Amino acid sequence: MAKKTILIKPIITEKAELLSENQNQYSFVVHRNANKIEIKNAVKKMYGVEVAAVNTAVMPAKAKNRNTRSGVIRGHVASYKKAVVTLADGEVIDFFGDI
Repeated sequence: MAKKTILIKPIITEKAELLSENQNQYSFVVHRNANKIEIKNAVKKMYGVEVAAVNTAVMPAKAKNRNTRSGVIRGHVASYKKAVVTLADGEVIDFFGDI
């Protein structure tokens, strides 16, 4: 992929934190057209770690409703591609290093 960012942002949720602590797996939102090899190389380049495996999943869009004074507002959350990256033994990614 030329001129497109592959890694969009890390996913920081309770489930993602448990995966990183217990199984050395880190979750990222990635570009929709990125494949596993491109994701692996992007993580290696950005964080300087050795990647053991990459699993991907396309998360579907979800409909959302919100009640307000003027009535119900209907909308949706867009779909995205998620990658769960398993690192080699001894490797760690520190997302909160500068805090």
